[in-house]
Amino acid sequence: MIFKGFNPSPYSSPLSAREKVRGKNSLCELKRLAKHLKTRIPFPRVLGQTESSAFNRSFGSPALRALLVVFVLTATVFSALPLLRYLRGHTIFDYELWYTTGRHVLAGDEIYFFRAGKYDFMYPPPCALFLAGASLLGQGGLIFLLVPINCLAWFCSAKLSAILAAGNRGPTSPWLYLIPSLLVIVYIWSSYHLGQPNLVLLALMLGAFVALRAGRQIVGGGLIAVAAAIKAFPVLAIVYLIYRRYWTAVTSLVATLVFLLLILPAPFRGFERAWRDVEKWSAAASAPHRSVYVNFADLKFQIVNSIVISVALALGMLFIAAMVPRDMRTAGSDAIEFALLLLLMLMVTPLSFGYFYSWLLLPFAVITQRVLAGKSAAVLWWALPALMLLALGIPFPRAVQLYGNTFFATLFLFIGLSVQLLCFKQQAAQAQTAADLHSPH
Repeated sequence: MIFKGFNPSPYSSPLSAREKVRGKNSLCELKRLAKHLKTRIPFPRVLGQTESSAFNRSFGSPALRALLVVFVLTATVFSALPLLRYLRGHTIFDYELWYTTGRHVLAGDEIYFFRAGKYDFMYPPPCALFLAGASLLGQGGLIFLLVPINCLAWFCSAKLSAILAAGNRGPTSPWLYLIPSLLVIVYIWSSYHLGQPNLVLLALMLGAFVALRAGRQIVGGGLIAVAAAIKAFPVLAIVYLIYRRYWTAVTSLVATLVFLLLILPAPFRGFERAWRDVEKWSAAASAPHRSVYVNFADLKFQIVNSIVISVALALGMLFIAAMVPRDMRTAGSDAIEFALLLLLMLMVTPLSFGYFYSWLLLPFAVITQRVLAGKSAAVLWWALPALMLLALGIPFPRAVQLYGNTFFATLFLFIGLSVQLLCFKQQAAQAQTAADLHSPH
């Protein structure tokens, strides 16, 4: 993203030949950063080159072309395995639920009904409507349709993560595509294996971030609404939009959700039935599960809830404290901010499964970019223990999940990136002070 009169990243703007000879000292660096802050226009007005042009940039280098081949081969294998399971008559996990739900919609039946003491389908009503058309293809056809959608979502997520992390500055390193995907490959595979849409949700959220960064709030709010219509928890992003005063995006999100929840289903289900679907979904519940105890202490349920709420509030306050003021924001600071938002949503959502953590793609892309650019290696001290916790899930998947390895790994990443954003905020504030002191009166 290119702002009028300044380089998008004050950390990487070029120095003059005279400055290179004399070397940089801390005061000179602050003055240079202050100059950028004084000459920039308010965020997020941009010039001609936008993120959409960056997205359409071809994979020109041999390394990127080779990486694209690896992606195609990996995605093909991931796509073929669910189809092979279906052809061999094995369980197809959530693909069967999607097919059954779609058939219920086509038959005019109820979407939310009890079976074995629970609601099998607990997703928003628009999700069921989306599945109705796919179910016309049969079970095998539905899988054959959904796995390419997952492939496209994975590709878009990797590309958009790289655009956000790199700040849209010139060619992107192949490592920025490869490393983040490798670090979350287990969770990406889970989306294919189980038939879950979390990669699609990630692509929609990242698309919304790119749109917001380009000043296209209507598109950004609409994309978040579509994600929330598939699986409810992305609607949590509305709190961020309100805090950042993206009022147009908030309006777009709410209007799109109303359309998807009530207006779109009306021609197929009728308005009254569409409203009843929303009521049933909002009260949907699952049957009690067999308890598994991994407790370190015996606490009452109310106390546990109080602890959870307190932790969520503390994380939210840390996020707000780390946010950069509007007039100091850059593409680099926004990349960290968006990554923190995804991490926060993963930690505070009431129900979280392993495949949710494909959303770590953007945080790992931001960390990779900062390490490659030599901006700060300190974030690695937080990323490495997070990676070790996630790695423990491979040999001991159930045991470490019971003890919250994904939550604590996400927490490490959240703290590490928060520290990075706080450092940027402090440096920008010092630069602003230096600019005020040295500006002519």
